[in-house]
Amino acid sequence: MTSRTIDIGVLFSRSGPYADLGDQGYRGAIAGIEAVNRRGLPFRLSPVVADPEGNTDRYAALAHRLVSGGSVQHIVGCTTSWSRKEVIPAIEKTEALLWYPCVYEGFEASENVVYVGACANQHIVPILDFALPLFGRRAFLVGSNYIWGWETCRIARDVLAHSGGEVLGERHVPLGDTDIAHIVEEIRRKKPDFILNSLIGPSSYRFLEAYHALGRRDPDFATGRRPVLSCNLSENEIARIAPVAEGHLTVATYFEADEGPANAAFLESLDAEDRRIGVSAFFAQAYASVLMIAAGLDATDGGRAMDVLSAVKARDVATPLGALRVDAGNNHIHAEAHIARATADGRFEIVRESAGRIAPDPFLTRTNLAVPGMEPPAQPRPSLRIVK
Repeated sequence: MTSRTIDIGVLFSRSGPYADLGDQGYRGAIAGIEAVNRRGLPFRLSPVVADPEGNTDRYAALAHRLVSGGSVQHIVGCTTSWSRKEVIPAIEKTEALLWYPCVYEGFEASENVVYVGACANQHIVPILDFALPLFGRRAFLVGSNYIWGWETCRIARDVLAHSGGEVLGERHVPLGDTDIAHIVEEIRRKKPDFILNSLIGPSSYRFLEAYHALGRRDPDFATGRRPVLSCNLSENEIARIAPVAEGHLTVATYFEADEGPANAAFLESLDAEDRRIGVSAFFAQAYASVLMIAAGLDATDGGRAMDVLSAVKARDVATPLGALRVDAGNNHIHAEAHIARATADGRFEIVRESAGRIAPDPFLTRTNLAVPGMEPPAQPRPSLRIVK
């Protein structure tokens, strides 16, 4: 009996300013498809690959091309929030699904998007809960000049405000910009307790290189003294720039450093080239997206996209991130938060893990933004002044 073939769209930029991240998403999706096809299910998955090459204007057209013929009902793809928002109209129009496997800032919930990356209460809130009691409440914020950078810094400001903290500066640079020296000089002068870095790709690498050089010149900025926190720095990236990320902290749903037997088996199953480059949360989330699609297809006998989603919402699916569940109300995953420190040899060591899976709260309506034990003294409510 011949297995039915089901096309899966794979939409990542493997060149341009965030090529390293896009390559991780692509590799994770392809590895997931290969893993599913080894299972002997009554269908096989076939990747239909499209590469926008880092050009945001190409995402919508490529997504439309993938789904308009009807053979592709599921796309695993997009790295930036900008590109995701370009793709959503084409997905919604055709009742297809975008499986978005990248960490993001929240404040969105489309019925046709499954958010397989962490949202704000699963990344930035946990890492600030960890960092403020250890390092202090005076922060400097730096990010790429688009939605991810803006919203990450805004949420950080809210957490700091609710925790009696202070923002000493906030700077944004265009995607791919490496003119960073003026920002590092401002940090040197202001001496924050930590820096929150939401830069992307080459901008982030150059910043970490320049900050590492500052630490070598000035002991007040030595490794781990005034750390850089990130929600989007991955294994393949720190391996490339080692040892300049040493001592800095990152939060993610997955780290290659997990020593459990399930992760060991997952890593053992991957191609040598994937292992050599590094297996990040973005890789694992793209891989998990494919496993969830396959679970839904198997449960519905190859049903339509929205039926597949309903099936996935009704059960946990075993993935490299653990057993994942898609929230019935907002299409985000319930996931653990792991905080890790970069080592000199370009790896991560896990230093804290959440106590179980964190329910997604993409609009931060249920999340306590104050770091536990660091709430500021109650302030009297300002009275309304009427000016005549």
